[in-house]
Amino acid sequence: MKKLTAAFLLAFFIMGSARADVKLARIFSSNMVLQHGLNNPVWGWADKGEKITVLFAGKTITTKAGKDGKWQVKLPAMEYGGPYTLLVEGKNQLKLDNILIGEVWVCSGQSNMEWVVANSNNSAREMAAANYPNLRMFTVPQKVAQHPVEDVDGGEWEVCSPETVGHFSAVGYFFARNLQKELDVPIGMIHTSWGGTVAETWISPQNIEKDPDFAAALSELKQLDLSKYRQQRVEKMAALFGGELPSKDTGLQDGKAVFAAADLADQNWTSLPVPQLWEAAGYPDVDGVAWYRTKINLTKAQAEQAAELHLGKVDDTDMTWVNDRLAGQTNRYDLDRIYLLEPGTLKEGENVLAVRVVDTGGGGGIYGEPAELFLKVGAEKIELAGNWKFKMTEVAVGSMELGPNSYPTLLYNGMLEPLIPYGIKGAIWYQGESNADRAVQYRRVFQTLIKDWRQQWGLGDFPFFWVQLANFMQPAVQPVESSWAELREAQTMALELPNTGQALAIDIGEANDIHPRNKQDVGKRLALNALKVAYGKEVVHSGPVYESMEVNGNQVIIHFKETGSGLLAKDKYGYLKAFAIAGADKKFYWAKGEIRDSKSVVVYSDEVEKPVAVRFGWADNPDDLNLYNREGLPAIPFRTDTWEGITK
Repeated sequence: MKKLTAAFLLAFFIMGSARADVKLARIFSSNMVLQHGLNNPVWGWADKGEKITVLFAGKTITTKAGKDGKWQVKLPAMEYGGPYTLLVEGKNQLKLDNILIGEVWVCSGQSNMEWVVANSNNSAREMAAANYPNLRMFTVPQKVAQHPVEDVDGGEWEVCSPETVGHFSAVGYFFARNLQKELDVPIGMIHTSWGGTVAETWISPQNIEKDPDFAAALSELKQLDLSKYRQQRVEKMAALFGGELPSKDTGLQDGKAVFAAADLADQNWTSLPVPQLWEAAGYPDVDGVAWYRTKINLTKAQAEQAAELHLGKVDDTDMTWVNDRLAGQTNRYDLDRIYLLEPGTLKEGENVLAVRVVDTGGGGGIYGEPAELFLKVGAEKIELAGNWKFKMTEVAVGSMELGPNSYPTLLYNGMLEPLIPYGIKGAIWYQGESNADRAVQYRRVFQTLIKDWRQQWGLGDFPFFWVQLANFMQPAVQPVESSWAELREAQTMALELPNTGQALAIDIGEANDIHPRNKQDVGKRLALNALKVAYGKEVVHSGPVYESMEVNGNQVIIHFKETGSGLLAKDKYGYLKAFAIAGADKKFYWAKGEIRDSKSVVVYSDEVEKPVAVRFGWADNPDDLNLYNREGLPAIPFRTDTWEGITK
């Protein structure tokens, strides 16, 4: 009898401990903000068929967990206010406190959205003044996922204070702060971003599989055995190197650059187009060490002149030799390499240029525009773009792991799907740098992303605003093609979708840093879009937008809309800059510009007798752009032509 009783008690204990306590999705925590005027969904998990009671603001709602254990209720729509308490009762009870009813926004993208307040302009002063108890933020833990997951791995709603704001998304915070000051209501931000990521990783499987550029990759992702992924990646990449991954760089031995030698036999090295990240040349998601070599033939007169070597940018670190002499080295992925060559470095006849590149993550190699690679001897430029010899000498095995850009939809699955259908007002987005080399494709991909998010949330065409890429890299001496300009154009094209808006950063970027510290103006300009589009306020939310052109002799008159109270040239003489003009030969020259009236400007160049096309701010970094409306918002870069660019 004693044995039977003991066995019964043991079984009872096991059954009781196996019982699943009622759980809430992690997006629900104390201090959260729920969307005003919406029947907010609240969901979680419990035992199959378990009765769940939710009590909130004097209302009681009951439901039962489904066969899969998931349950969901919808709270009644409410006006702004709080704080409230949420109780969830099943076989156990959960209690969440300090809940507000306000405006909820998702903020997402890559590193410029991930960038925190502590690393932004005037951070000490900003953090000390950040006493906004009705502003809250939830930061989603970073996670890649092969398939959509049910819940995020952590996170909680945090009340904005001097102690917490330092690790808030800076763009998200400054956007929310501006909204709160104008609307005087609680603001909640759901921050889900990951630096260096491409747009397609943030799109759902059901919609990215419809894109012919990504369908095959998605199909491959679905069939992956992740337990074998790393080994399969190693084997696949090893095949590129004759069966074994190179594990130790042999090009640099005891400080001597063996692979910079003039007599090195490099005939069997791979031929690789430069400039181009090596990921685009058959080495996807590979980090490590690689060597580049090319040869330059010079006359005696050329070799005797002062010389500068221009290599564009190198991701991440380079050491560069010319004729076995170290010309320079740089440990920054976003800086132009410009090395002064000492007298005697160059010689008549064949000269050998060797570059050792170390990539620690993301893209790798010599990249940028072809026009940025040249050897300057005296006043002459010798172009260096073209096929170089290339050899990967060391592969970081860590780069064989599944990363956020390894396949499309990975971050949607791990960092967005678990948030849906949390009640929101809209979304803000700062991304595009990682898609710049595929700008024409981005025209389609970005609009797919917006439509996809709206479809998944089921809230109709909710407001969606983004930041156009900031000015970055060295300003061009002459008008040139630009992948960043084409990406900005693709972003502007998305304005054709309803309830969208664009905040410019074209005048607040930094030539030598892809992460401009001025996130305050970015947040402010995003908030102007929200005030106008989402909340119907009478504010000027956009800079001047190109509308039409007319040719009058050798002049072109450009007409704008969204001019606010009128156009403004930020120049004491009233001259406009950043315009370029071309004739039928498609060769662009810098143009002179003047404001004609409150909605138009006239541009011309003595070099172009019969103009057919105008471009404005068409560069990686149009650092002299100075056309604004009188409300202080810069004109949106544009071109009037539809000529094929460089990212087709």
